[in-house]
Amino acid sequence: MTYSKAGTERIIIDHTEVADESRGEGLGKKLVYEAVEYARKNNLKILPLCPFARSVFSKNSEIRDVT
Repeated sequence: MTYSKAGTERIIIDHTEVADESRGEGLGKKLVYEAVEYARKNNLKILPLCPFARSVFSKNSEIRDVT
């Protein structure tokens, strides 16, 4: 996952990638959830520009508190 800081209160997830041999194991979703935990612990918001991350946020309402 790559991300950048946008000021002091927001991070932008711009890319999430998992090795081909690990696809289908839920690792991409785990990466997004780790970013959510990081954001919660550091009082940050996430702007998910990455299509995969945006999809995870749209399908899981319990993590939208950081968007």
